[in-house]
Amino acid sequence: MKRQQHLQKLKDGSTFDLLIIGGGATGCGIALDAATRGLKVALIEKNDFSEGTSSRSTKLVHGGVRYLERAVTKLDRVQYNLVKDGLRERGFLLKNARHLSNRLPLVTPLYKWLDIPYVFLGLKLYDILSGKQNIGHSRLLSRKQALRRFPSLKAAGLKAGVLYYDGQFHDSRLALSLALTAEQHGATIANHLAVSGLDKEDGRISGAKLTNSLTGESWQIKAKGVINATGPFVDQIRMMDKPAAAQIISASTGIHLVLDKGFAPPDTGLMIPETEDGRVLFVLPWEGHALIGTTDEPAEVTEHPRPLAAEVDYLLRHVSQYFNLQVKKSDIKAVWSGLRPLVSHPTATDTAELARDHVIEESDSGLLTIAGGKWTTYRKMALDTVNHALEQFNLSAPKPACQTERLPIIGSANYNEKNDLELRKKYGFAADIASYLNRTYGDQAERVAELADPEKGIRLVEKHPILEAEVLYAARFEMAERVIDVLARRTPIALLDTEAAKQAAPRVLAIMANELSWNQQRCEEERLLTEKRLSEAL
Repeated sequence: MKRQQHLQKLKDGSTFDLLIIGGGATGCGIALDAATRGLKVALIEKNDFSEGTSSRSTKLVHGGVRYLERAVTKLDRVQYNLVKDGLRERGFLLKNARHLSNRLPLVTPLYKWLDIPYVFLGLKLYDILSGKQNIGHSRLLSRKQALRRFPSLKAAGLKAGVLYYDGQFHDSRLALSLALTAEQHGATIANHLAVSGLDKEDGRISGAKLTNSLTGESWQIKAKGVINATGPFVDQIRMMDKPAAAQIISASTGIHLVLDKGFAPPDTGLMIPETEDGRVLFVLPWEGHALIGTTDEPAEVTEHPRPLAAEVDYLLRHVSQYFNLQVKKSDIKAVWSGLRPLVSHPTATDTAELARDHVIEESDSGLLTIAGGKWTTYRKMALDTVNHALEQFNLSAPKPACQTERLPIIGSANYNEKNDLELRKKYGFAADIASYLNRTYGDQAERVAELADPEKGIRLVEKHPILEAEVLYAARFEMAERVIDVLARRTPIALLDTEAAKQAAPRVLAIMANELSWNQQRCEEERLLTEKRLSEAL
């Protein structure tokens, strides 16, 4: 269903069981959970699906090794439960989104003899906590084995390494797929649609005023319950409900650099659990490139945080400390930053209660806010939120129990990792294109391939497997409404190679303008916005 059809359903005056504000990991997960239980669901997002934090993660599906250390050393049950939930949910995500996720071996290099038993035992505990969802067993690596796995590691002083396993995924595609799967189960979804006010009857929230971010048109919508799932921006909605509400979000920023694939092995990541200032450093293979991140700095909540020069310098400095690599700023192909929403309950008395765990809060007027958490646990957060909503809003669901534990998302049900061979044979694609289409669209890949006729079956830019046909597919079937929606979220090109994205932008604009019937004014607006986003590192 096209976006315009969803907008019409949101205008028809009917009452929804749930209005979910926020189209990131949490909001899309809630929409899917609620829709599969049979509730009448509306999901809206001010910008594009996953445009905020949910498209700018480290691309890891993980329990949280560093949280486990805090849980053990500080006897912190909150951190312990966060790890246990994360490992369990990691297993579900890898099975439910098979085309968008994979198991990833990670090496932790050890330069002190005393670190070897400490880190190894910690990662064995990590394995144990994953239980039936274990995806691989940790093991010690000799110095020689560690260097074979990661040849660019600095050999001087290296004692050993530990190999363990976590998951990796394509975050923006997963968020979109959750929304589209929710749509398949009856949810009404719309991006570029903002809440500009909350309606109340007898002091209780009864709906909201919606404003089309692309046209400025506004209207009212009725809902039995409203859920605030806007990630780092939950306080803005909470204050729309109650201007004097105490803030519950403390944001930090994570920065990521993208380099050529030669800077990391194609099938192994590296994790430095603690740099000299206590941060975690990752070097990961991702989409044929090397992804380096991430720092943790306090940050203001803004829609498009800009990476700071000091943060870039920090990462480059640490790369030189751990690797026999001379990485220059000119080697950086892309850089982007995302906000992490650390949350504490308004009644918390200790800042130690800040965590990556999630909190569900109910306001006096009935606004239900879900805050905190992380990508890996999106499904558990959705489950808890919908359970709470059923009780709070006195809703009757045809299927009261959660249905998403083993629910394949769109693209995953009939996914075959070897189907790229069939795509090559049937459509004549190059190997890199066939592989990319298969793991990006899963069992929907042929729908894209069918659009790639001899005229459209060409790459957007050289050296990248992304096709012009994907732009048409995104505009026609995936609710892409802006050029940057395609460059940064329907495809990964803007996050991989800024210059390539700039080269692709005019062609993306031309295809979308033709498909969506844009006039000259809209085309110019898109051109200027795309230039702005790409110049600001998204």
